[in-house]
Amino acid sequence: MRLSKAWIIAAKDLRIFRRNKSVLRSVILFPLLVSIGLPLVVHFAGRQHGGISPSVLPRVLDAFSFFFIIGAAYLPTAIASYSLVGEKVEKSLEPLLATPITDGELLLGKSIAAFLPPIAAIYIGAAVFMALIDQLTHQTLGYSYFPNWTMGVILLVVAPLSAILSVQVSVIVSARASDVRSAQLLGGLITLPFLAIYVASEIGSVSLNANNLFIISAVILLVDVILFFISTKTFQREEILTKWT
Repeated sequence: MRLSKAWIIAAKDLRIFRRNKSVLRSVILFPLLVSIGLPLVVHFAGRQHGGISPSVLPRVLDAFSFFFIIGAAYLPTAIASYSLVGEKVEKSLEPLLATPITDGELLLGKSIAAFLPPIAAIYIGAAVFMALIDQLTHQTLGYSYFPNWTMGVILLVVAPLSAILSVQVSVIVSARASDVRSAQLLGGLITLPFLAIYVASEIGSVSLNANNLFIISAVILLVDVILFFISTKTFQREEILTKWT
């Protein structure tokens, strides 16, 4: 596999995405809402009924941090679905498949393009989130809560693995979808397990500490490996050239 060829595909897709307003909105809006909206929730909650207890606040902040994992699982679906189904609908994928590039190089290039913008947006949003939270909670806690080990695991391990999972699912879904919207809706279902974990953390059933996050990461990694083999089997050049019409 030639990485240079994959990067050519990724660079082409990234140029297309910059001109697609719907994709840009989806990548920018979610991190913006989380990074500013959740600190506002903490701010207004702190002004009600004596504020959030210092003993409870860390658990709340860890749960809020999990939204960046949810975002990492959701955002790539917009790009990956458009990258495959969009080209399929616009009849621009067939000429690309006719070039001397392997299926693996093509998939890797499109996966890179679907992975980089969401992860960059998640990291920028997380930096804003941590700065605002520290400013709002330093007086209550007596120290700056972020950055910490839990957020480090989220951003450096769980979020990238979740984004890869989202890309793999989108590849599989796009092989059967007939339009971009349906591919995005079906791909977005990957967020449901993550939402369930968030709800469990809010009701106290699961603690989102570093140890549990590593367990979640191991499960996601295993699923990523399984889906990689499924996606490579699903994406067949000959079938696309003959049946994606």
